[in-house]
Amino acid sequence: MQEIKQYVETHKDRFLEELFELLRFPSVSADPKYKADVLKTAEFVAEKLVEAGADAVEVCETAGYPIVYGEKIIDKNLPTVLVYGHYDVQPPEPLELWHTPPFEPTVRDGKIYARGACDDKGQFYMHIKAFELMMQTHTLACNIKFMIEGEEEVGSNNLGIFVKANKEKLKADVVLISDTSMLSMEHPSLETGLRGLAYMEVEVVGPNKDLHSGVYGGAVANPATILCQMIASLHDENNHVNIPGFYDKVIELTDEEKKALNSAPHDNEEYKKDLGIDEVWGEKGYSTLERTGTRPTLEVNGIWSGYTGEGAKTILPSKANAKISMRLVPKQSSEEIAEIFTKHFQSIAPKTVKVKVTAHHGGEPAVTPTDGIAYQAAEKAIQDSFGKKAIPTRGGGSIPIVSLFEDVLGLKTVLFGFGLDSDALHSPNEKYNIYNYYKGIETLPLFHKYFAELSK
Repeated sequence: MQEIKQYVETHKDRFLEELFELLRFPSVSADPKYKADVLKTAEFVAEKLVEAGADAVEVCETAGYPIVYGEKIIDKNLPTVLVYGHYDVQPPEPLELWHTPPFEPTVRDGKIYARGACDDKGQFYMHIKAFELMMQTHTLACNIKFMIEGEEEVGSNNLGIFVKANKEKLKADVVLISDTSMLSMEHPSLETGLRGLAYMEVEVVGPNKDLHSGVYGGAVANPATILCQMIASLHDENNHVNIPGFYDKVIELTDEEKKALNSAPHDNEEYKKDLGIDEVWGEKGYSTLERTGTRPTLEVNGIWSGYTGEGAKTILPSKANAKISMRLVPKQSSEEIAEIFTKHFQSIAPKTVKVKVTAHHGGEPAVTPTDGIAYQAAEKAIQDSFGKKAIPTRGGGSIPIVSLFEDVLGLKTVLFGFGLDSDALHSPNEKYNIYNYYKGIETLPLFHKYFAELSK
């Protein structure tokens, strides 16, 4: 451990500056205007893998953005770890809410503020620097492969095709992902499950053009009003998702599981203070930790209609739109949920409007095993690095490729994140603690060490 700490201390300024270089690329996969920047980011990642000591580094073309691959095979008889991450980021809007430019990393109070700082550039880059450390200190204990993609934030549509076409190239013993969070650095944790996702877009259309709200208001249905009424009906008075069949396959936690989950440190008052809210909200009968990790949800991600510019324009809009996502729990299927949502949303539309429902991307929920040697290696790594036992938790987010890796490659995943829930992922002023970045670089080599030892 001392050798690891010494290497990080010696090179910490360079490690930070390299991360800043990576964060300056506006690699927004959702917006075509950033295409050149996304491609430059892939090239940068490939260069850094080569510099760290990886062999067979490739920028693999796909129908969308490329996947960066690299490996170091030191002994075919040793176990192999497949590291997954993504170099694309969420759009930075609304820009006016950022305190500093989203693609110019800024340090305040020991935290790096930039889009992608935590999700996922800061986290996947820890693995490249940890790999460099192991190469330079001659402590790499097992084979390692990297697969860093550029479409995670838009559904990883081409990753499945790549994985299925490259089963031999990607052959490994475990997948290691840092795209999740810990409870805190004082309470290190390991996520043992993720929710799935069904992402939908709805459009409600009324008249064939925007109308004068004085001439036609009160006689023609307003699509914006109708859409709001339809969305409001999707939850009942107990904040239960009000769609027939939505909960049919949901498995309730046992009393023992509930007790274990709620024993994790959580201060509801601090939670509310951090978010600037007066009260929490959610499905009646469940705690905050249960709601965010083990229960399915439905949220409106965006809604728009009519005139939203400066000043006034008195119209009755011709259409209204919304983006809606549903987080899913084990046994729920993203395709099934998308189908029942579509049927339900169409069924509740009044005859005064027409409704169109489009399913975008989705992914399946996943539970990672806690009784295998990979999880044990992660626990031992945390024990050595933090001096504390890892607390098992359930993550509220989604990484659809976890189920893909299991289905196609037959590989289980270890979710070894070093972010925090308060890091403002997908929001303005996203951040990542410099301490967490260095701590990840220190801890990851220990995982490789113990995974190799426990695999014997």
